[in-house]
Formats: sequence, structure tokens, C-alpha cells
Amino acid sequence: MLRSFCRSCLIVCVVVAAPLSVFAQQNPTPATTSAAASAQSPYTWQQIVDKFQATNPTLSAGQIGIGESRAQEITAHLRPNPELGLATDGTQIAPDNGVWQPLLGTQYQASFSYLHERDHKRELRLESAKQATDITISAQADLERNLLFDLRIAFVQTLQAKAVLQLTKDNLDYYNHELSISRDRYKAGDIAQVDLDRLELGRVQYESDLEAAEVNLRTAKIQLLQLLNDRTPVDQFDVTGRFDYTDALLPLDQYRQMALDARPDLRAAYQAVEKAKTDHKLAVSNGSTDPTFGASYTYNPSFNNPNDNQALGLGVNIPLRIFDRNQGEKQRTLLDIDHQQKLADAAQAQVFSDVDSAYVTLDSQLKLLRPYKATYLNQALRVRETISFSYQHGGASLLDFLDAQQEYRGVQLGYLNLVGAYLTAASQLNLAVGHEVIQ
Repeated sequence: MLRSFCRSCLIVCVVVAAPLSVFAQQNPTPATTSAAASAQSPYTWQQIVDKFQATNPTLSAGQIGIGESRAQEITAHLRPNPELGLATDGTQIAPDNGVWQPLLGTQYQASFSYLHERDHKRELRLESAKQATDITISAQADLERNLLFDLRIAFVQTLQAKAVLQLTKDNLDYYNHELSISRDRYKAGDIAQVDLDRLELGRVQYESDLEAAEVNLRTAKIQLLQLLNDRTPVDQFDVTGRFDYTDALLPLDQYRQMALDARPDLRAAYQAVEKAKTDHKLAVSNGSTDPTFGASYTYNPSFNNPNDNQALGLGVNIPLRIFDRNQGEKQRTLLDIDHQQKLADAAQAQVFSDVDSAYVTLDSQLKLLRPYKATYLNQALRVRETISFSYQHGGASLLDFLDAQQEYRGVQLGYLNLVGAYLTAASQLNLAVGHEVIQ
């Protein structure tokens, strides 16, 4: 009987509203047309991610850092420049007349030398620079992983705020409907003035909920727009997505293995170990001597024999390694290998800790959500409808009616908050694993 009554009310509302909507479609006002033109289509999660990757300034700065690291590879692989030397000496006084002539008997010399780097110094420098670039790329991926988590949280908060706003609107509409019936009952003398006043005062809570929900939605959108580096007005920006939970979890060991394979910070830690090994090889190589090969040409007109005026020379310069001036760097780079290995072990332990914590939190949220969806939501709705029907027909007190309204409101709001907490925990698990394993 109650359900048939509610259907009749809905039918009446539709009949009354239909002509207005038809008129609005046939004769749209300029303001309505302008608002429709300026409004944007709601963004899906994938569209938000694509826009974020294209516009976020922090990510763009990280990409520039990768380019800088690649420029260091060019510097690391450069060869030493050869050296060219020019010298002149030996001006004389002419013996026949005793007059000084600046260019008479002047000696000219040109020399060329080149430092030859031994023991693969250039190759090791290049390898070390490339490994530094790989670490920078992994660090950029880890930065994106963390920023995507912040983006996902802002996206979830926006969806949650939209769901709460819709709930508050529905609750206010339902309460207004009940209040309208109660006003009719008061006019008919079926309820007292004090009961109607209490019902009127109860509406304040639903109005407050509506205002708070609107503020929360705008705040969530502002946070999302900041991450997107977007200046779109809040009223023209919207997102859409599935605000619900998935009752399915893989075994914990599978998430652990996914994290070991995908986490960029762990990959960067392993890459740092390999770079430390290369740096140690480079330190040993830098301790070797590098000979300098040279060639010279000399023109000396002061010799009595005119055939001895020109000469060619070859030479090699080899530093004597009496003292090993690179032994400290060798020791430091050797210790750095163990240091980076310990950091890699700590990073792996952190990965397991992150995955385990996120998994436990997500599983806990699922345990709370299951009875809500299976039992509590239907019970709260059934109680509200039953008490409302009883109150309208004098079978329940005003206190029972208000309590039923509050219980329904609390259960529905609690469910939405749990779904939001579940999606946040799912985002935390995605962050711990290194990529999205739960949508």
C-alpha cells in the first residue's frame, strides 16, 4: 500500500513538471543556452590522467631533468683536446755591420701533443653517466607514481563529494515531501502545532548537510584543478566515474611480486648499486697513468750547416706513479657499493611494508562494506518507509519518525564514506604496487 502511494506521488510530480520541461526545450532562454555552451563534458579517470601527464608542471620539470642527465652523457664521453704550441726565440745582431735585425737568426718551433686515456676511462665515464640517466628516469617514474596517487585521491574525493551531495538532495526532497504531508495533516487537525514546528526545525539539519556537501564538492574540484594546472571555473568542471567497490582481492603474494617488478623507487635503488660498481671501476681506471704523445717541428737558422736548420721531434710524457693519489676514491667507491646495497635492501623491505599495510587496510574496508550492501542499506530504507507510513497514519510517534530519518541518513552517509575509504585504500594499494591493479 505504501509503495503504491509513493508511485502515485511520483506520477503526479512528473505530470506537473512535464509541461515546464517541454516548454523549456522548445523555448530555451539565452542564459540556459550560454550555460550549456560553456559547460564542459565530465572527465573520466583516463582523461584526467592524460590531461595531468600533459599539463602538470612538476612532471614537466622532471622531464627536463632527464634531458639534463642525457646531456651529461655527452660530456662524459668527450675525448681530451689535443694541444698545439708555437714558440720563437733567438734574435741576433748582423755580424757584418753591427746593426740589430729582429728577424735575423730567429728560431721557430711548433709542437703538437695529445693525452691518451688508458684503461677504458671514457667508456666507464659514459657507462656511469648512462646509469645516472637510468636512475633519473626511474626517479621521474616514482615521482609520477606519487603524484598519480594524489590525483587519484582528489578524483575519489570529488566523486565522493558528488555522491554525498546527491544523497543530501534526495534526503532534503524526501523530507520536504514528508513535511508537506504533515502540513496538510496540521490543517486537517490531525497533528498539533508543536509537532509541525519540530518537523520544520528538523529541516535545518538537511539544509546544513546540503550546504556542507556543496562546499566539499567545490573544494575537491579545486584540489583536482590544481593538480591539473587548469584554470577552468569550478562550476564548469566536472568528473564522472564509478563510485563503488569491487569485492575481489588477489592473494597478497601476487601483489608483492607485482610491486617487486614494477616499483620505480626499488628499480632506482638497484640501478644505484650497479652505478656504484661502475664508479668503482672508474676510480681504479683513473688511478692508471695516461701518457702524453707529442711531435714538434723546429726551424733554427743559427747553425753553421745550412742543412741543419730544420728538425722534427717525437716525444712521450709518462707520469711516474710513485704515490697513488687515487687510493681514497677507490676506497670510497668500494664502500659505496655496500652502502647502495643496504639502501636497496631497505627499499625492498619498504615495498613489502607498503603492500602489506595497504592490503590489510583494503581488506578491512571490504569487511565493513559487505554487510552494508547486503543488509544495512535495505534495513535502513525499510525502517524509514515503515515508520513514515505509520506516522502518517497515526501509528508511530514524531520521535520515532525523526529517529528513523536520522538512522537512514546516517546509514547512507556511512556507506558512502566507507566506499570513499575503500577507493582511497585501493589507491594506496596501487601506489604500493607501482601501477593500477584496482580501478
